Amino acid sequence: MGLSLKKEDTVVVITGKEKGKKGRIIRVVGKKDTVIVENTNVIKKHMKPNRKYAQGGIIEKEAPIALSKVMLICPRCSKATRIGNQVLGGGKKVRVCKKCKEVID
Repeated sequence: MGLSLKKEDTVVVITGKEKGKKGRIIRVVGKKDTVIVENTNVIKKHMKPNRKYAQGGIIEKEAPIALSKVMLICPRCSKATRIGNQVLGGGKKVRVCKKCKEVID
C-alpha cells in the first residue's frame, strides 16, 4: 500500500473504538502501514524507572493505528476524503483531494 499520509496531516478515525476522533499524525510507521495520531488510541503502559522516566509507574501514550482505519481531512473543504495523485506540468507529483479536486501539498 502506498503511503499517502504524511506527518502533520490532520486525519479522522473511521472505524474501531476511536471512531470519529480527529487528530494530527505524529509519526508514520511505513513498514507496518500504521500511523500514530495524537490523543487517539491512548494506552496505559507500566514502566520501570529509567533515565527517561525517573519515577516509573503507569504512563499514557498513543498506540499505532492501521493506515486503513484513518482518513485524511482536506484542508480546503474540511471533509474526510480519499487521496488521489496528479502530475503537474513540471513533472512534480502531488496529492489531490478526491472531493474538491484541490492540491493538498
